[in-house]
Amino acid sequence: MKGKSVLILFIALFLVSACRNSSKNSSEFVFPEADSVPVGEAEKLSAEAIADISRNIASPVEIANLLQTLSVPFSPDYLASSVDANNQPTAFDKALALGILGADLGYLNMYEKTGTSINILSDIRKLAEGLKVGQFFDFEALKKLSLNKSNLDSLLFLSIDSYNQIDKYLRENDRGHLSALMIIGVWLEGQHLATQVARQYPDPILKDRIGEQKIILNDLIMLASPYCTRDSEFDSLCKYLQDIKEKYREIKITYTLGEPVSVEKNGGLVVEQTETSNVEMTDAQLAAITEVTRNIRDRLVINN
Repeated sequence: MKGKSVLILFIALFLVSACRNSSKNSSEFVFPEADSVPVGEAEKLSAEAIADISRNIASPVEIANLLQTLSVPFSPDYLASSVDANNQPTAFDKALALGILGADLGYLNMYEKTGTSINILSDIRKLAEGLKVGQFFDFEALKKLSLNKSNLDSLLFLSIDSYNQIDKYLRENDRGHLSALMIIGVWLEGQHLATQVARQYPDPILKDRIGEQKIILNDLIMLASPYCTRDSEFDSLCKYLQDIKEKYREIKITYTLGEPVSVEKNGGLVVEQTETSNVEMTDAQLAAITEVTRNIRDRLVINN
């Protein structure tokens, strides 16, 4: 698959077997209470959490690849078509929309919907310029690559590089709250895509990937926690994330260690520990997660 050579898209991305961190030494993941972490500690951990998320969460490209494997047809109904780049008045709105549209762009590119992806690129450009980070996008190159379906890998690489530079720039210039918003926007849109597809095309693999987001969600809550009292917009967003977390509370995830395997990295062999996950999630729990995700995502993408 073309996109497999690129595992991270748009800084914080979507759907992985697991983000394990401290739970790796335990056979069963215990959902920690992010609310109980002191704000000062959360601020110190934010950069590390961003790095962990970037390393461990696969991209919207991978969910799109999974959907193609399952013969799920492309649907424009999954896209955040109501997002108007000209009607995002605050930096909060712009950063969140930049993440949401970034996830949509990955989905469109994997299905080779070049016409629509160019329109989204135009919106991304406006949002980036509004945040004064437009210098990190080579929009003409991205546009040309979008029109050339044979250059998908190059398109993905350039997109990754652009978003990574934005993330680095924002965090180094005391605008980490905007970086967190982009990350949350990508995750939320990817979660919406996955849950809506699972509702129409039920599949156990996709269901497991959605269940595993319980782990990632806790990292996102950690990222947002230093800013929850920043203003009313962040306060609402933090409450939304807690609403989703509540629907995940009773879901259980366990891991089984497998045999170590040797993989080639940077010209050498590296031994990696393999493991498989087991997600215990009922259809009713999945339906609740799907509903709360849709409601929150729709509130955030529909302009007032």
